[in-house]
Amino acid sequence: MFDSLSTRLQDVFQHLRGEVRLTPETVEIALREIRMALLEADVNFKVVKAFVDKVRDRAVGEEVLKSLTPAQQVVRIVRDEMLGLFGDSQGGLPPSTTSPRVILMLGLQGSGKTTTTGKLAKWLVKQGKHPIVVSTDVRRPAAIEQLNVVARQAGVRVHDPAGNLD
Repeated sequence: MFDSLSTRLQDVFQHLRGEVRLTPETVEIALREIRMALLEADVNFKVVKAFVDKVRDRAVGEEVLKSLTPAQQVVRIVRDEMLGLFGDSQGGLPPSTTSPRVILMLGLQGSGKTTTTGKLAKWLVKQGKHPIVVSTDVRRPAAIEQLNVVARQAGVRVHDPAGNLD
């Protein structure tokens, strides 16, 4: 989801690169594309509307800094508003009081659970942890194999329930 959103936003900013100054018209064109990108990324409509309204207010009412191009100015405004929306903390996992820590990944088919599991496992290894991934999708052997491949790429162990599909 975030990869395609990032690509869409980069395209919007690329279109602004040729602009000499920000006009209400160029801002509206960019905001229309940003709105569509966020909605297609399944961001809630009310959140998108509030976000776009804030960016519009700042972009139209703000002088372009001499050291920035109009595209850079919009990128800065969008970045600032996204940080305000999502927060600027580094995040991470809260400390666990139990061991082992269990993280359940669930979501619709094709929503990125396996890929996210691999990325999370790799991040945990970098944090000095020793994750083990386990597929609980016993009805689709291909899902188990896909998780095995992703886990190997991430350099983590896999519990393979082969032969024990109860």
